[in-house]
Amino acid sequence: MPMAEPTGAGVQALPGKTGRKRRRDPIYHAAEPETVKVYVWELPVRIWHWVNALSIFVLFVTGIYIGNPFVHAAGSGDADAFLMGWVRIVHFVTAFVFTLGWVFRLYWNFFGNRYAIENPFRRRFWSGMWETVKYYLFLPNRKPHYVGHNPLAMLSYWLFGVMSLIVILTGFFLLFEPHLDTAFGRLVSWMFLVFGDSFSIRSWHHVFAWLIILFVIVHVYMAVRDDLVERSGTISSMITGYKTAKRAHLIEADEDAAGERKTLDVG
Repeated sequence: MPMAEPTGAGVQALPGKTGRKRRRDPIYHAAEPETVKVYVWELPVRIWHWVNALSIFVLFVTGIYIGNPFVHAAGSGDADAFLMGWVRIVHFVTAFVFTLGWVFRLYWNFFGNRYAIENPFRRRFWSGMWETVKYYLFLPNRKPHYVGHNPLAMLSYWLFGVMSLIVILTGFFLLFEPHLDTAFGRLVSWMFLVFGDSFSIRSWHHVFAWLIILFVIVHVYMAVRDDLVERSGTISSMITGYKTAKRAHLIEADEDAAGERKTLDVG
């Protein structure tokens, strides 16, 4: 069961914030003498994560079927047409859910807690990127400890957002393509100028769908590796919301955030 957010005695909120004021500060409580449980992923983010994962799975399976039907209904050709119609309905309804999730996650980047997003304009974001890449390639590295997303993971999420947007836009074009003379059709007609003809738009949709699947594979690898190596509870945190971190790492992160704010103030 998800762990309730701690309140009352024994709860410690370490000082310091990053960036603009957030809706909620991170909350800590003692787990072991030198470690703390950190409330990293808020409930809306966890719900989005699993709904998004399910949506990607459904969209990919139904999309593959629409492009190349691998199951045929018993009976006449009308039965196949009926099955295809239902698969298309499931695909497009799920696409609307995926789109709403994209909008929500963009909103939560700015109104969630301090772990909702990693600021790529921070001085140490890019300096930690290369060390993080070496870490995942099993090379000698000095990767810092990150309670939330590390720079590479956060960059991959930004890229995932761009890929998702392309899939969403081209998907809406394919939905309204048979009726380009309608109001909705005219809303998507501008994509001819960006992506080319109808065949090219369909190809862009297909290619970026596969790139999203590649992202999912890399994402799972990174999460499992972090969980096994750092024992931070990365995987379980998407259910409970909590990760485990050393107090020293949290203090270091807060000091780094304070240094970033001081640098910005001086500038």
